[in-house]
Amino acid sequence: MTKHFLLIFATLTVALTLTVCCGTEQQSNAFDLAKAHKAIERLAKLLEEDFIYPEVGKAYAKMLRENVASNTYSKFKTHVDFTSAVTADLQAVHPEGHLKLQHQSINVSNNTMVTSETNGVGKAGWIAPGIAYISLHGFTGNTEEYNQLLIRLQAVLDDLSTAKTLIIDARPHVGGSLQEMDIMFSYFFDKPTALVLMDTRLDVEKRGGNPLTEGKTLKRIAGPEGIVRRVHQAVPSNKDTALSKAQIFLLISNKTASAGEHLSLALKRTKRATLIGETTAGAGHFGRTTSLGGGYQAFIPVGRTFDPDTEKGWEQTGIEPHIKTAAEQAFDEALKRAGVNQSAAKKALESLKVNQ
Repeated sequence: MTKHFLLIFATLTVALTLTVCCGTEQQSNAFDLAKAHKAIERLAKLLEEDFIYPEVGKAYAKMLRENVASNTYSKFKTHVDFTSAVTADLQAVHPEGHLKLQHQSINVSNNTMVTSETNGVGKAGWIAPGIAYISLHGFTGNTEEYNQLLIRLQAVLDDLSTAKTLIIDARPHVGGSLQEMDIMFSYFFDKPTALVLMDTRLDVEKRGGNPLTEGKTLKRIAGPEGIVRRVHQAVPSNKDTALSKAQIFLLISNKTASAGEHLSLALKRTKRATLIGETTAGAGHFGRTTSLGGGYQAFIPVGRTFDPDTEKGWEQTGIEPHIKTAAEQAFDEALKRAGVNQSAAKKALESLKVNQ
């Protein structure tokens, strides 16, 4: 995975290139306690140095080292049991939406692969005159795969650029990066607009531990002492599009997470969309996925994203919708508010295909 995929968010973790063979490859994934303990020490060091809240990072590290010293993790025989126990211990010290220990063999053995229906744009198209629909899933993959997702997203937005109402279904949106959001925002805003703020510790920044890349949509601004602060902003596209004036309904659920929540907060704070559904998952810290050796990896949260007006983010609390309803009823509610025939619109949605 390249840096832009790790930027916000690893709620969706999928093995894209690992495959299962036989014999020695499977044996190499056998649980090895010595390698597991080394990975824990590496994780403790990273959390101690880079976690967004220094005191919490130290508490994580202290717990991990004490558990290794007391042989707490020596009883486990599989990667699943070991990583699950470590993750539970971390969450017991301090709940964190992204932090968990993983091992490549777990994904490999499950043969989990990203498909067009579970990554990037899902169904998209017209469901009534002037009414467009687009579903969003997690945006992840290696460089080539991720770039293809961005190309698909841009093509869909071009096809729907004359919509008067756009329904964005982010109920299954579990994570991604700023890049796909920047594409969407370039269609949804007709002037440069500050969206949210993103803070990182200065010492982490100096060590090169911050995955954020500054550009026209992400600018460094003055922040508190010891903090590097950036503003994420929408930069309009030069394309002629009605989407900058369109009515937008954003459907969210308790599974909407990470980059999906960043999208939700940005559109809610700027009053650019009406959010319908459930309070989101509450995974609000950005960071990077780091190899710990021995096939282990962990997502290290190094920064927080928050509303400039309230100075509050969504970690552990989620983002509340404007209109609360069960996730499965959110689409019906959007159709009602858009003033369209619900039966006809649902039939149109059923006929839409992924990757048209």
